[in-house]
Amino acid sequence: MKGFSRPVTQFSLCGLNCALCTMNIGGYCPGCGGGEGNQSCRIARCSLEHGNPCFCFECPMYPCPLFDSFDSCDSFIPHGVRTRDVERMRTIGLAGYLEELEEKRKLLLALIRDFDDGRRKTFFSVAVYLLDLGDLEEVMAEASDPAGLGGMDKKARAEHVSGLLRRRAAEKKLELRLRRAGCGDRNR
Repeated sequence: MKGFSRPVTQFSLCGLNCALCTMNIGGYCPGCGGGEGNQSCRIARCSLEHGNPCFCFECPMYPCPLFDSFDSCDSFIPHGVRTRDVERMRTIGLAGYLEELEEKRKLLLALIRDFDDGRRKTFFSVAVYLLDLGDLEEVMAEASDPAGLGGMDKKARAEHVSGLLRRRAAEKKLELRLRRAGCGDRNR
């Protein structure tokens, strides 16, 4: 969006983890306020109209109907946990949150590199997005155990790690999928 830029492109204005998005990882989107490729966004326009705060929660209008209505469905990443992520960032500070986000991004890149069979990039992105860093580190340790992998081909390895992620998500009562039905063009 013309005139909209931010120093923090990994964690969006509204609380999305852009660093964990497959569009960002693939180089198709620079993240919230990152310049070329940044999509038109009603929340970005709102920010420009309200003094350009770095995050929505810094706006005196927060939480507003625009912020609240944004979670009804997902784009390339889950939207329903934005409030959780904003609260985590506020608790540990922006620097600490960005460090955690970078660790999660490294785990996502390792999942894609070592276990993607060409069909699971979005699934891995959603799993890394929704699960806590500690859960992901435990899953990765188990998934990378050479004794457990044996002579598995790439497809079997992908299925194995996907099962580990699904089990961990089930323990946390999380569903590892994007909600796309009825999204339309609600963000423009």
